[in-house]
Amino acid sequence: MSVETGRITTDIPARLDRLPWARWHWLVVIGLGTVWILDGLEVTIVGSMSDALKPHDTGLGMNSFDVGFAGAAYVAGACIGALFFGHLTDRFGRKKLFMLTLGIYTIATVLTAFSPNPLWYFAARFLTGAGIGGEYAAINSAIDELIPAAHRGRVDVAINGSFWVGAAAGSLLTIPLLDPSIVDPAWGWRIAFGLGAVLAAGILVVRRNVPESPRWLFIHGREDEAEEIVRDIERTVQEESGARLSEPDDTITIRQRKSIGFGLIARTVISLYPRRTILCFSLFVGQAFLYNAFFFTYGDTLTTFLGVKQTGWYIAVFAVFNFLGALVLSPLFDKVGRVRMIAGTYILSGVLLGAAGVFLGDFNAVTLTMMGGVIFFFASAGASAAYLTASEVFPLETRALCIAFFYAIGTAVGGISGPLFFGWLIQQASADKDITAIAAGYFVGAVLMIAGGVVEAFLGVKAEGRSLESIAQPLTVEDDGGSGDDDRPLRTRPAPAG
Repeated sequence: MSVETGRITTDIPARLDRLPWARWHWLVVIGLGTVWILDGLEVTIVGSMSDALKPHDTGLGMNSFDVGFAGAAYVAGACIGALFFGHLTDRFGRKKLFMLTLGIYTIATVLTAFSPNPLWYFAARFLTGAGIGGEYAAINSAIDELIPAAHRGRVDVAINGSFWVGAAAGSLLTIPLLDPSIVDPAWGWRIAFGLGAVLAAGILVVRRNVPESPRWLFIHGREDEAEEIVRDIERTVQEESGARLSEPDDTITIRQRKSIGFGLIARTVISLYPRRTILCFSLFVGQAFLYNAFFFTYGDTLTTFLGVKQTGWYIAVFAVFNFLGALVLSPLFDKVGRVRMIAGTYILSGVLLGAAGVFLGDFNAVTLTMMGGVIFFFASAGASAAYLTASEVFPLETRALCIAFFYAIGTAVGGISGPLFFGWLIQQASADKDITAIAAGYFVGAVLMIAGGVVEAFLGVKAEGRSLESIAQPLTVEDDGGSGDDDRPLRTRPAPAG
């Protein structure tokens, strides 16, 4: 139950948003954002290592169903972990949870590497997914609350796009690890998982220096801690940039609470922001279906229809296009605007995907990979912006849980149905080796992406350059009427002079 503990007027959000970019912000990016590299590494290694897990002598004696079940266990863990840890992130703070979830991922990955049997492997994959799912909620909320408003869009999109750095690394890593002349087959897949744990341990060391979100602290009655952290950030940024900081131009009055009830959070999302709920649902389902359907069955498509024996090189090229798209296009989400860029990337990638389906029979392995690269150059920026949207357009008290909710829904709806649908299409067409028979999957993905873009065009929120508090008022704000979906700016008081 929520209990009011006091009321304060603070200028902390304005002070954080007016900071110039400095090395300190790179600490936040590296300490928090690199988890997406881990996820990309994890997913790609698992997809590439499926055959290595099947032998009884060097693997775990798993069959194709077992491999698919392990993938489903990872997805289920990610969905449950996102919801469970997302709620805890809003309740107990960003830092406690982003340390905990990365620790869970690290331990679970080590357990995966030492799996003695399939049951152990399934359980370890579920826990690994739970850690990664919790990371999505804790990290996105923390990043957005620490990064200045002028840079928030490009940073979020680029960080989410770094998933593909891990995917490319994982693809290339599997090439020597799956070569029996280089690595013993009994150790190759175990080493791959072990390397992920080593990288995660390194990130944990860096992450210890990232502070708790001052925004979360002052709402939960810990304004002295928030003030101390912000003063330290200001001092560090001023020393690093050499710039004289301007005075903050507004304040916000908050009714502090130790905790916010889950019922209030749910009512807020459903009743106060119904259009934003529809928007996030459309964006997450579209991108989850597209990526999980196309990318995670792409190796199977290459081997079944196009005679490719070693898929690692192709997947690595595909991953590079994805990362470049998020990196190159990310500044435009702040300059051109969220609505135009998200709608444009979703619709354009959907149209290109539909065209690829029409001409699918004319591609070979190289040209299909290049076409896929072009499609996902745009789609990766749009998909990354789906996470940005969920983390911006809901109140601070609900931010982590909202990210978790839409991630879980999108993954459950698109992330499970997509691979099952594509897998069924590939199996049906494998006897005739007719790649055109899987075009239906391309068309469904194209429709969902275009639909997401259209919804963004009509319901999108112009969040570029705005403080989080002006996009969605905190539930505890001292104000005589929340803005909700009418998107009115938050009324703030001018900061006191002196």
